[in-house]
Amino acid sequence: MNEHQGVLLVIGSGLRTYREYLVTSIHRCAREAGLGLVLLNNLKPTWQHAYFDEIVHVDVFDADEMLAAAREVAGRHRIAGLMCWDEPVVLAAGELAAELGVPGLSVAGVRGCRDKNRTRTVLTAEGLLQPGFALTTGLGEARAAAARIGYPVVLKPRAMGASIGVVYAGDESELDAAFGVAMGAATVDQSRYGGAAIVEGYVRGPEISIDAAVHHGEYLPMFVARKQTGDQPYFEEVGHIVDAGDPLLHDAGLMDVLARAHRALGVADGITHSEVRLTDRGPLIIEINGRLGGDLIPFLGKTATGIDPGEVLFAVTVGTRPVITPTRRTVAGIRFGYPDHDCLVHEIAVPAGTPGLVVAAPMIDPGTTLRLPPGGYLARHSFVVCEADDPATCDQRLDTAAAAVRIEADPVDPPEPGTAFEMPAGLLDVDEHEGVSA
Repeated sequence: MNEHQGVLLVIGSGLRTYREYLVTSIHRCAREAGLGLVLLNNLKPTWQHAYFDEIVHVDVFDADEMLAAAREVAGRHRIAGLMCWDEPVVLAAGELAAELGVPGLSVAGVRGCRDKNRTRTVLTAEGLLQPGFALTTGLGEARAAAARIGYPVVLKPRAMGASIGVVYAGDESELDAAFGVAMGAATVDQSRYGGAAIVEGYVRGPEISIDAAVHHGEYLPMFVARKQTGDQPYFEEVGHIVDAGDPLLHDAGLMDVLARAHRALGVADGITHSEVRLTDRGPLIIEINGRLGGDLIPFLGKTATGIDPGEVLFAVTVGTRPVITPTRRTVAGIRFGYPDHDCLVHEIAVPAGTPGLVVAAPMIDPGTTLRLPPGGYLARHSFVVCEADDPATCDQRLDTAAAAVRIEADPVDPPEPGTAFEMPAGLLDVDEHEGVSA
């Protein structure tokens, strides 16, 4: 590595299946710029060796350990930029970027993104459309808040991601159980925002997500994903479709709301993943995440538009305004395979040649137990990605590819009531063996 130019510090690589395509682009950009790459990683690295000049094995989910390791690296190298796209780590990483004096979301920005209560408070004060909400730590508080806000309501942990612990309550008869689900997830959260649940009014309308770069506070949208979710009362995401020609990218009202929200939260530099409901009163921001989208959404964006999110992330990380110019105009989508019930998986086979198939992969190993909410989350056994010239054809191709997935599994009994839910396989950086690269 070029010690004069410095190094980029990456906090957590993520799973190979989900993130290698990003790391590949970042590695290429770093080499072209004469920068080294140093990774702080949770578990013993495997595939990461091909991309990083130095890898420090440390528990990145322990903020004190991660910060100590990062400061040790900063004592040996000039840090030219810092990247992190793993939800449980973005808060500490964002604060570290400010400490090191490199581009980042800003301390206010990363806290505003990570703390859903702060997001609601700031956006409401800004005059942006928001639901009624309340931060609660006890059932009595939750009951009172729901009565004041009005049913139906949604309960969610204050700072978890991936729709973990997010549950719908249609009336007061469903409130107590929903609060138990949300608080059960909030209790698992070991961050400074753990142990509390938000009660908020349910917002009707289709849900989308927008991945965008922010450079010196300027909001630069890359692509829109149309979200597909499972049945209530839970909100697990079963798929997404990205259309390079989506008219929402040119919707002035939507983009103004997003830009105002980012300014209000104090987001300075980085990439964000915003989730929005399109209501009859206008766009309503559900949350803004201080990272790239998950669920391979950036990969869909790259496939559909040609915009390389790794290149964009590299640019904002080193303080350069990114070039966001589509070079393709197609549609790409992903569909996740979920079981119908809790099960022990013995074997998974994914298709290899269905129409428009870009990639398909199993997401777990044989012998994995999958649990649906509230006993577990992200109980995904596989995914398929397809592309087409239009959204309807893409959706049809996803149906065909998903139907070609074969799974052998035995049902298992649900966990006993009150049992703490199991962290989902594949959510955190826990792939100690070689995986499938997208």
